[in-house]
Amino acid sequence: MADFLSGYSIQNWLESCPQGYLEGTVYGHKPGEQEIELLKTNPVLHEDAIRTTVQLVVGERAALAASSGLINSAPDEASKRFLATQTLDEARHVEIFTQRLYDLGVRKEDLESTIARFANPNLVKFAGVLLEKVDKKDFVAGVVGQNIVLEGMAFSVFEMMYALNEPMNPKFAQTLSGTIADERRHVGFGENRIGSLLKEHPERKPDIEKMQKDMSYFMLATFADAFGETRAVDELERIGQERSHAQFHGADLGAMDPKEMEDLLAATVLKEFKTRLGRLGLQYQTPARP
Repeated sequence: MADFLSGYSIQNWLESCPQGYLEGTVYGHKPGEQEIELLKTNPVLHEDAIRTTVQLVVGERAALAASSGLINSAPDEASKRFLATQTLDEARHVEIFTQRLYDLGVRKEDLESTIARFANPNLVKFAGVLLEKVDKKDFVAGVVGQNIVLEGMAFSVFEMMYALNEPMNPKFAQTLSGTIADERRHVGFGENRIGSLLKEHPERKPDIEKMQKDMSYFMLATFADAFGETRAVDELERIGQERSHAQFHGADLGAMDPKEMEDLLAATVLKEFKTRLGRLGLQYQTPARP
């Protein structure tokens, strides 16, 4: 265990993250970069950007609560130190996505009411399943829920959002690229650490698999809501704005309608779940379709 955990040390985190891909950035992007004018001036695209960013804040607040809550239940010092770095990562994510809401014109005094207005109820329930395990100091289930399920979902969501934004919104794309790098590290820790613990406690598998099934249901429901609510594609067509033909897992996002993008994202995340859970010796549980 000590050998692989050395790759998740605080020293490694310092060298790769604040002294690495985040060096010279301000809230995750180059100094002076701004949101594109179209997002500020078009009311439909503006609201869509705020709604989307609120979901990121809600998810990252859950990740912050989970990673910080898991520190004291970790069975070894190396895991505690890694989770301390992850807690700072998640706090940074909360801050940078909150800052994006401010950049989009949300007033600081309206932050909580804006989050309450746009937060997806299914995403809140998704977080609730995870945080229940964390509150019970269930380290194994908590890390699977946090570092495999939540982070695995976030990784693919951020990748799709990066592909959509990279050609037209470099400020937000760079912000996303830093979070993707963080999530990759978090998922790697989850796979490495929990694999060994599950070998020691195979009796935990059924309970953890049920948690994965419950979280996956609320994740799919969140995707259905999010893509069902978006009006961005129709609005871009209405104003004659050409969509970005970004590629995501071999698909042209600019040629897809919201339902097709939802299906692609869901299939991508669930495929990753099956692969990662399989490496841990867990049987993926298929949730009901919302």
